[in-house]
Amino acid sequence: MVLLFSILMAAVAPGVSLLTYIYLKDRYHSEPIAMVLKLFFLGAIVVFPIMIIQRGLLLWLGESPLVFSFIISSGVEEGLKWFVLYHIIYNHTEFDEPYDGIVYATAISLGFATFENVLYAFLVPSSFGGLLMRALLPVSGHALFGIMMGYYLGKAKFKPGPNTRKFIILSLAMPLFWHGLYDWIMMTLTTNWFVIIVPLMAFLWIRGLRKIQRANNNSPFRLLKREDEIKF
Repeated sequence: MVLLFSILMAAVAPGVSLLTYIYLKDRYHSEPIAMVLKLFFLGAIVVFPIMIIQRGLLLWLGESPLVFSFIISSGVEEGLKWFVLYHIIYNHTEFDEPYDGIVYATAISLGFATFENVLYAFLVPSSFGGLLMRALLPVSGHALFGIMMGYYLGKAKFKPGPNTRKFIILSLAMPLFWHGLYDWIMMTLTTNWFVIIVPLMAFLWIRGLRKIQRANNNSPFRLLKREDEIKF
């Protein structure tokens, strides 16, 4: 019993920790925790339809690394997460600043990654080192793909104009591309893959942190907070 609990905590902790970090980075107007948890659990639930669709596509399209990486894996996972996110959050009243897109997209991405991690921990014999590696790579990767998705969705909503459609497309295209590239590298490089993956993840984290900062800087609540500070 203790062992099962330890495995469960090791599988869940990375996703929860990353989501907490992203949530706390909201400087001006934190989102309702209940809404964030709703997206997190929706992300976990979509694991099941994603597995069914991926199985069907695998039987239909085969296991070519390029097709698997960009269509079966990245295409299906990012596509379904984006679909749920867009239809639930984009016109929701709680989506009232650019950074909210990052919070909610990361929540659904990490919900998916966390449940996937739990399945992996219980169905595939794993050492602590193996679970740690999954925390540093797949789970962390899903957080980064969520940041990309939410950042461009926030730009689409809060910078209305001729570029709105472009930003909506980018909110799906960017995480799909980088997720596919990550999977393709892992599938094609059987040895020394870390020589490319580690710099790639560092690059994506730098980009992700910049997007977090930009989204916060564009918050309409930023000016309100400054006015309160001046009055004080």
